[in-house]
Amino acid sequence: MTALVLSAGGIFGAYQAGAWKAIADVFEPDLIVGASIGAINGWAIAGGSHPDALIERWLNLDAAAHYRWKFPRTPLHGVFDTTPLQAVIRDLYESFQLGTNQPKTNFAMVLTDLMKLRPVILRGSQVSWQHLVATTAIIGFFDQVRLDGRIYSDGGLLSAVPLWAAAELGATRALVIDVLPVPPGNIARAFVGAMRMLSPFRAHVPPGLEVIRLAPPALLGTPLEAIYWTRPNAAAWIRAGQEQASAIKHSIANCFERE
Repeated sequence: MTALVLSAGGIFGAYQAGAWKAIADVFEPDLIVGASIGAINGWAIAGGSHPDALIERWLNLDAAAHYRWKFPRTPLHGVFDTTPLQAVIRDLYESFQLGTNQPKTNFAMVLTDLMKLRPVILRGSQVSWQHLVATTAIIGFFDQVRLDGRIYSDGGLLSAVPLWAAAELGATRALVIDVLPVPPGNIARAFVGAMRMLSPFRAHVPPGLEVIRLAPPALLGTPLEAIYWTRPNAAAWIRAGQEQASAIKHSIANCFERE
């Protein structure tokens, strides 16, 4: 089984949209697995979004351009009011239902169970728009999401690249589009490192899994740029993803040619 694996990375996820435009005509995954923003892009792709339509959404993501500040009532609340962004996520979720409860391509996403500090995998029919909101809920910035008696947090907290989840779901080959090779900024690196040390979870990828990895050569921007959207940044990152994916398009087509 062949998987498309999409990493966490906030607004840097625009790179994934550009990369998908470059390879959509030569790469047809059996399964799409995403964490955080990768789950948002993955839901749209699995649901049949045309690459240009996904790019258009990225170029008009004004809801992430200006967050309203608020005082967090508890440690589980963030400093930003993301109500407008949640509406965008809900619209994307509903746009790619296609009249059924499941996307066209098998889909799975990762969230973090915050109290247990363990990742949770949800498959297509289990996913609601609130789960998509939850997987992007960066601790400290956005409100954590309570669903079904659990408190969910950012899906990339314990592992930015959910390759381990794709393997657990049966993938034997994977194309990874990783927009976050390291957490942006020293504070984020220290916090994420501490959370991963405290967690009993360790990402395990079987050595036999065949992987092609596509990633920018360096961080795409600053920590603030990973949170705040601007159209010029989104356009630049879309272009970078498209160019870098195009450069290895032939290798992707050959490696993942259906048997």
